[in-house]
Amino acid sequence: MGKSEKVVVTCAITGLLTDPNKFNVPVTPEQMADATRQAFDAGATIVHAHFRSQQEGAGAFPTWDIAPVGDILAAMREKVPQIIINMSTGVMGNDISGPIACLEAFKPHMAACNAGSLNYLKIRRDGVWAWPPILFDNPVEKVKSFLDVMTVNNVIPEFECFDIGIVRSVGMFKANGMFKGDPHLSFVMGVDSGMPARADLLPILKDELPENAHWQVIATGAGREKNWELHRKCVELGGNVRTGLEDTFYLPNGEKAKDNGQLVEALVKIVQETGREVASPSEARDILGIDE
Repeated sequence: MGKSEKVVVTCAITGLLTDPNKFNVPVTPEQMADATRQAFDAGATIVHAHFRSQQEGAGAFPTWDIAPVGDILAAMREKVPQIIINMSTGVMGNDISGPIACLEAFKPHMAACNAGSLNYLKIRRDGVWAWPPILFDNPVEKVKSFLDVMTVNNVIPEFECFDIGIVRSVGMFKANGMFKGDPHLSFVMGVDSGMPARADLLPILKDELPENAHWQVIATGAGREKNWELHRKCVELGGNVRTGLEDTFYLPNGEKAKDNGQLVEALVKIVQETGREVASPSEARDILGIDE
C-alpha cells in the first residue's frame, strides 16, 4: 500500500476547559502520559495536548507556566518516545507570550495554529446567549507571530480552520511565504457559529485546499452520529483522522468511552473498514515531514 493510502491518526487526549471532576480527562503529568500510551497502543501516532494547572482544585483551567508544561511533556515523551507531540497554542487577545515561551522551550514536533478569527457564539432555545459573545481573534499579524516562532524552532504548524474562508487563507499564507513545507489543515466542524458538522461539505472543503495539503476533521460538538460519519467520509476522501476526549465522549454505538484508547480503537476500525491502513510511527513522520 502506497504512502498516500496510509492514514495518520491523532488523539486529542484532553480539552481546554473540560472539568476533570465530571469527565475522565487527564490532567496530571502521569495521567497525560498514561493517556498518551493508551492512544499510541490503539494506533495513534500524534497526540494533541492542552495543558492544565497542577494547583490543587485548579485542574479545569489551562496553563502556560513553563514548569508544569515541561513536566507534562517530559512524562509523555518518557512514556512513549515514538509519539509525535502536537501542542495547543490557542489564546484570545494579543498576549501570546505563554504559548510562544512553551514553543521556544520545548520545540514540539507540531503545534496548532488557529488560522483565522471567529465570533464564538452559542444560542439557547429561548434565544438567550449561552455565554456572552466572544471573538476568538486570530488576525494575520497574530498568525504570523506564531509562524515565525514555529519556523525558527522547526515546529510544523497545524492550521485550525473554522470556516471555508479560513481554509482558503492558508493558501495565501503559503503564497506570502509565512511558512515553509506542506500545509497541514484541520477542518473544525460543529462549532455553532462556524462550519456545520456535515459530511457533504467535505468534498467542497477538500477542493479549496492549498497544493500538497494534508488534512483532517476536528468534529467538536457534532453529536455522536455526525462525529463518526464525518471521520468515515474524511477517510474515504483521503484525509487523516483525529479523535479523543477533547472532541467526543461517545463511541459509535452510543456508549460512553472509558478512555482515549477506546476512541482511537473505534477510529482505527473505521479506517480499516474503508480499505485504508493506519500509518506507523515512522510512516507518519515521513508523511508529515518530521525529520527525527
